[in-house]
Amino acid sequence: MLYTVRETLIAFRRAPLLTGLSAAMVGLALFVVGLFGLATYNVRVYLETLEERVEVVAYLRDDATTADIAAMEGALTMLPEVLWVDFVTKAEALEKARELPEVSEIFTGLDVNPLPASIEIQLRPGNRTPAAADRIAQQAALHSIVEDVEYGQEWVDKLFTLRRMGAVTTTVLGTAFAVVAALIIGTAVRIAIFARREEIKIMQSVGARDGFIHRPFLLEGGITGALGGILAVALTYTTFWSVDYYLFVISWIPWEWAGIGVSFGIAFGVVASGYAVRKHLREV
Repeated sequence: MLYTVRETLIAFRRAPLLTGLSAAMVGLALFVVGLFGLATYNVRVYLETLEERVEVVAYLRDDATTADIAAMEGALTMLPEVLWVDFVTKAEALEKARELPEVSEIFTGLDVNPLPASIEIQLRPGNRTPAAADRIAQQAALHSIVEDVEYGQEWVDKLFTLRRMGAVTTTVLGTAFAVVAALIIGTAVRIAIFARREEIKIMQSVGARDGFIHRPFLLEGGITGALGGILAVALTYTTFWSVDYYLFVISWIPWEWAGIGVSFGIAFGVVASGYAVRKHLREV
């Protein structure tokens, strides 16, 4: 083990430019993946924010009594898909309408309040789907005090269509970027192996076993991959900070994702180094 570490450090000191170039290539490749991950995460956050607005609204008849409203609230609260219910009086509905810039003038100065009272039904996370919203709307419509039920079916359908499109796009583009990153990283490792082909021949000529030759290169590949992963995280965070500070507010990806990126760089550096060394040994 001490020999492996010593040889790896010697290799770094012997060719620091090549090591830096390899780490930079790994870092730039993973940086592309990091940018895609940053964009994907923010799209997901935005869609989740829109999803929180999915709710069912039951408009009540004017002759609905307090007891009827309380009974309906209790029945709806017991449904497993429902997070909470909120009763909105006619006066509160009018006040909310007057706060909307688009229609505030219409509802200003009215002698009679034309808006009905309503019960707003918020769904639990994981149940804010078109099917769940439609099911709750049907349950609410069963109550005799309900005049109409709405949940923006068309808007909800479009939201979940966007989510499905986003999932497919993420899978396809994510795979493509990962393949590109793998090819670039593999090329960087092959360059490093090619630069040390004479050293490998000398080690073989004195009877060194393949495993003995492998170990320093595996460690070197892992360290190079780690440096590239750290560089990718730094570049991705710099991009995030610049966009968040100068353009518009975005969210930083979970740090677990950054850790996975560095781990991927290490793992691929080790695997690519092992593959390149084995291939070179077979050729010689």
